[in-house]
Amino acid sequence: MSNIVVYTDGGCTGNPGPGGWAAVLLYDGNELRLSGGDPSTTNNKMELTAVIKALMHINENRDLSDKSVEIYTDSQYVKNGLTQWIFNWIKNGWKTAAKKPVKNKEYWIALKSEADKLQLKWNWVKGHSGDEYNELCDSLVEAERMKFK
Repeated sequence: MSNIVVYTDGGCTGNPGPGGWAAVLLYDGNELRLSGGDPSTTNNKMELTAVIKALMHINENRDLSDKSVEIYTDSQYVKNGLTQWIFNWIKNGWKTAAKKPVKNKEYWIALKSEADKLQLKWNWVKGHSGDEYNELCDSLVEAERMKFK
């Protein structure tokens, strides 16, 4: 089983505001760039969308879906949300520890649904720190955001 490396990023100008998401998938010597945007969204929604779209692409392509996936994100929110917090959110009926509704619930449900089909390893990378593919994702996000200016 070979590995797919996925870098993701998302963001918006203003919060909410025009936003973009991006993912770069590296596998079998290929580099696949995915990106999109929304005229009125939040940073967290775009960070989540980037990972959801990357995992959907992998799950929809049989030649990719049997591979292990290593994800690099600069979003602690996404990484910790899926690897730590979501279990209690589900147990508590999608309420936070403070008994408030979990924000972006539909995104978390979609992310968990896609993630549960794959063997994932999560990595956090500091944003704007010179990591080649994190910087590439950031530039793709910016290009998507600019489409709404």
